[in-house]
Amino acid sequence: MTGASSPNGAPGGALLVVGDVVTDVVALHRGPLASGTDTTAAIRTVPGGAGANVACWAARRDGTEVRLLGKVGMDSAAWHERELATSGVRPLLVIDPEAPTGTVVCLVDSEASAERTFLTDSGAALRLAPDDWSESLLDGVARLHLSGYLFFSEPCRALVAVAVESARARGVPVSVDPASAGFLTELGVDRFLALTEGVDVLLPSRDEACLLTGLPDPADAAAKLSRHVPLVVVKLGDAGALVARSGEIRARVPAVPATPVDTTGAGDAFTGAFLAALLAGTRPEEAAAEGCRAGARAVEQVGGRPPTNT
Repeated sequence: MTGASSPNGAPGGALLVVGDVVTDVVALHRGPLASGTDTTAAIRTVPGGAGANVACWAARRDGTEVRLLGKVGMDSAAWHERELATSGVRPLLVIDPEAPTGTVVCLVDSEASAERTFLTDSGAALRLAPDDWSESLLDGVARLHLSGYLFFSEPCRALVAVAVESARARGVPVSVDPASAGFLTELGVDRFLALTEGVDVLLPSRDEACLLTGLPDPADAAAKLSRHVPLVVVKLGDAGALVARSGEIRARVPAVPATPVDTTGAGDAFTGAFLAALLAGTRPEEAAAEGCRAGARAVEQVGGRPPTNT
């Protein structure tokens, strides 16, 4: 998995995110769900998707050009394009004539540190395929980021292979956020690691890092992963983040205090802010601190996108 180029990349140029665009239905409830009857909840429908969320948080950094390649259904394509553009992202959305836009129901327990449970219908999101890729998508791009959800369908895996090959041919660094420990288990760790051959930056959560290495301690897991990927940043939630390179932990970045309302998209916020900082030439340790600040802001609001009025 050794990348051909520096994980820091070069300042300037755009960030191209390839990933999922979905509609999130967020239900905030208090305490356990009442089986077989009603549970009172505050319900909102908001734009989401790990890839789209990352792009929107990255675009918050002044001077950052962010593009997003994703696939949506005809049912909500115009809405998603408007929402992305409002967040400062250039949408490059492919419309699927057969499948609807993916939908995720997010059940958020406000009495359990705003922890959430996802019910996912991927719809068009995981139907991106090599035919949706073009070499020209990398024109003016300094960094390529792939949402981990792309690894969980055959058409998307084929797209990943083409995109990574194209990026390596141009010397464009590639980052991956594994996205889901549950889906990683289904796919298989060895298969995921083989598919991410050539990646320069890996951004797993604590659970994903431990799953990928079989090690119980996230610091040990980060160190081990960084012997294969040049730069590994493990997101630890309210415990901050770890930065590892060359088999060693290089920094332990503290979390920013926050009062959680909805933890949906906190990891995406970290990833987006981190990548935007890295794109601007910021050192990984400082970029991780920016990621922690974005993650703290994300958990204090409903939904996985940054506010568009500030």
